[in-house]
Amino acid sequence: MLVKRLIGPSGRLYADPKPGPDETTFRQPNNSADYYNSPYYLAHKSQVQAVPPARHPRYINYEDFVPSEVTKAITNAGKIAFHAVGDTGAAKVNRTQSVATALAHQAAVADAMAKEIEAGGLTGPAFFFHLGDCIYNFGEAQYYYDQFYEPYREYDRPIFAVPGNHDGSVFGSSLSAPQVPSLTAFLRNFCADVPGPSPDAGGIMRSVMTQPGVYFTLDAPFVSIIGLYTNVLEGPGVLSSQNGHFPTVSDDQIYFLTEELQRLKPERSAGKRAVLLAFHHPPLSADALHGGSTGALDDIDKCCKEAGLWPDAILSGHAHLYQRFTRWVDRKRATPYIVAGSGGFAATKPNSKYPAPGKKVGDHTLELVPIVEFGYLTLTATANDLTIAFKTVDPQKGTVTQQDVVTLDLKKGTITPPSKLKRP
Repeated sequence: MLVKRLIGPSGRLYADPKPGPDETTFRQPNNSADYYNSPYYLAHKSQVQAVPPARHPRYINYEDFVPSEVTKAITNAGKIAFHAVGDTGAAKVNRTQSVATALAHQAAVADAMAKEIEAGGLTGPAFFFHLGDCIYNFGEAQYYYDQFYEPYREYDRPIFAVPGNHDGSVFGSSLSAPQVPSLTAFLRNFCADVPGPSPDAGGIMRSVMTQPGVYFTLDAPFVSIIGLYTNVLEGPGVLSSQNGHFPTVSDDQIYFLTEELQRLKPERSAGKRAVLLAFHHPPLSADALHGGSTGALDDIDKCCKEAGLWPDAILSGHAHLYQRFTRWVDRKRATPYIVAGSGGFAATKPNSKYPAPGKKVGDHTLELVPIVEFGYLTLTATANDLTIAFKTVDPQKGTVTQQDVVTLDLKKGTITPPSKLKRP
């Protein structure tokens, strides 16, 4: 059946009008794990890559991506909902997991998110902010159909994204240069100069995105999200040169973050919007393989102090599970630090030595036992509060279960414990 779909300004297209069933095999066989043995990767796997500069202005407006009736409905409702999650690429295939199973994990999450949009109408989730690792194991163009365009063929809203380490990872047959420059496919699909069809979409209708770069700010009704790129290492995440320790990386993102916090401070102080940060590597994590990135955390703290504005929440992925921390800023404001790398790639158990939930360690607390299931975030922002819900999806049944929810009072900087919230 032909379904009427959203058409944004300049003919931007999102969901296919006549989507087919979920795929059960790769159109392009995924052998990118072999790249780990290439001479270039082996020689440079512990090195960061240069970050491509962003176009000016380095912020975009949500209203430029959707029909006017969508933004009008959101404004009239006094709230905006949106999705966020990372680590979605369906590529984890081994002796215990078939291609069909890997695809089903990602499809279950993508389909559940698409159904939320269908059920919510014009005031349902307004967009998806991807937290990185759209494509595994290396972000090559030939894998975009199977891991991005096909799974989200029914997602009828814009998908914004920051790259993860796998999106920027590179390989090559020689030691001196990668086969394809870092982030080539990501830039083509998310940071194009003009909207239009993607050569990597395999006939799927979704238009490429026109983000100004791999770091940018999305301004939407009631919320602004500052997206940053934390580079290609498995860990830690890197935002800057860190005083010359990573000379390949410029300090431009740090200047950008400070400037954006300063730009957004008047509206945040006036109670008109929440301000969030989103990037791939988590600054705080109890995961066994993907620990926290203290260098990036220090960079962010310095920017916030200089700008005089702290984010209301920080979203990240990389660790393939769900974690929620609360961090106290100057012992006054409680800030949720959310890790949601549960979009479909794999499920990784946390470190067995993670701190007991509820026990304060330094300036932060792990609030609950990490959830090792596939799922996604639905966030809702108003002028007064920000609610973050984590929902898991059963890959076999497709059923959705809300596992955690937290609400931040934007004026007081206090968090409502989940036990005191009304669950839907």
